[in-house]
Amino acid sequence: MSDDSRLDGGSLARAFALGLVVYATVLRLYFGAHVQLMPEETYYWNYSRHLDIGYLDHPPMVAWLIRCGTGLFGQTAIGVRIGAVVCALIASLFVYRLTKNVFGETSAALALALAQLLPFFFVQGLLMTPDAPLTAAWAASLYFLERALHGGSRGAWGWAGLWLGIGLLSKYTIGLLGLGAFLFMLTDRRSRHWLRRWEPYAAAALAFAIFAPVIVWNAEHHWASFAFQTARRFAGRPQFALHKLIGAAIVLLTPTGFLAATRALASGRLQAESQGAARRAGFRFLRFVVLVPLAVFVFFSLRRAVKLDWTGAPWVAALPLIAFELVDAGRTAATGLRGWVRASCRPTLIAMSLIYPLGLYHLAFGLPDVGYSRHMELLPVGWRELGARIDRVVESYGRDHRTQPLVVGMDRYVIASELAFYGSARPDPVGDTTSAYLFGGMGLMYERWIPARLQRGRTLLLVSFHRRSLAARSVRLAARSLGPVLSGSLTRGGHQIRRYYYRFAYGYRQPPPQHS
Repeated sequence: MSDDSRLDGGSLARAFALGLVVYATVLRLYFGAHVQLMPEETYYWNYSRHLDIGYLDHPPMVAWLIRCGTGLFGQTAIGVRIGAVVCALIASLFVYRLTKNVFGETSAALALALAQLLPFFFVQGLLMTPDAPLTAAWAASLYFLERALHGGSRGAWGWAGLWLGIGLLSKYTIGLLGLGAFLFMLTDRRSRHWLRRWEPYAAAALAFAIFAPVIVWNAEHHWASFAFQTARRFAGRPQFALHKLIGAAIVLLTPTGFLAATRALASGRLQAESQGAARRAGFRFLRFVVLVPLAVFVFFSLRRAVKLDWTGAPWVAALPLIAFELVDAGRTAATGLRGWVRASCRPTLIAMSLIYPLGLYHLAFGLPDVGYSRHMELLPVGWRELGARIDRVVESYGRDHRTQPLVVGMDRYVIASELAFYGSARPDPVGDTTSAYLFGGMGLMYERWIPARLQRGRTLLLVSFHRRSLAARSVRLAARSLGPVLSGSLTRGGHQIRRYYYRFAYGYRQPPPQHS
């Protein structure tokens, strides 16, 4: 193990990094309890209310963690999110240990700081999405793979298999890390001997054994999830999206973090003899397991759309490289772009540490004279109020008709998921809320939870942010009759968040599916 602590005051750096861990954790816990849930989070909360070993769009780990969290803290925002906070701490621990093994104490402390304040890593520790357990599993798998491949630890293979299996239960993306490790063993002379030993194959078998429930679920559901995440990604019209992939990386890492990562990955300094064999080997491994997943996403982006968070977890392996690049730049008084990146690191971390509490405070409580984006589906604002208003409409209908309507959010999952979580006044908000697949579109897991064929003849309460969607031809054809379109306005602190529209549809009749 290398030790650069004598060069940059490792003890002080470690204390500073631990302070940032405490700071970030306090922010996540406090605002995790006070900021309303994002639509994705309430959708995954619905997973946890329909507990299973698999789902259409993701493996089950996110549902299991939410079920544990809400079991401890109730059906609350912090109950949903506490698992993400724990996952962030696990990821931070393994990022620190990995970096310390390869580059020493000072670099490890800086990597730990980056894991608290770079946007992707801060957010994945706050919001409960599959990226939270994925990132923890990615960091742990990297640590044990490094111990096995360069530390020579045969026992580390078992732990690597365990964490890769947990990662597969979180998000299929971690398969790219396994691919990267395998290709590294093929190409690295010192690591190739592991291909003649049983430990790596036992680790792979353990990972697949842990992943087996998802395979069983897929086998029982016509391989729906695998098809959703593979063949479906290649459907539709080709489009060039490499620029969006690069833009996403800049957002996830900040411009400073992205430039530092680019320099670290391209740098030849760590190949120099003066760095030592162990450090050079660690550098080659980390660079390889960053570049293999990124290469897959770059290739995909040449002809297909990409999502913001796709490259998030793979950047875990870049944190040690970024940290050492910054430490080394400071030690050698670097100039030019390298010097600028080093100089901008501290202001970037300070800015992030101030932006997060300010932005989260605005989302939780509002700032005077500052409004909100009209794209409410992107913000955790106004959902509790919308849920309460729709509850009152349902309650009024129930008093008059002695039956409950089925509440239908007129999009794929956003409105339905939020109304299910914040519809606390209704007797069964989970069982009486669904999405617009009833009118021929795609509703993800809602199609399985609340089958359209069982809703025939029911009264529906349609809720939308777009008036025209309540008068669509598919709606008119699927109802015996329709009530008037009514509207309301969601506000906070005198600022309008967004208008919403609703109407009753009587006598539902199921249209043919029109999945796109």
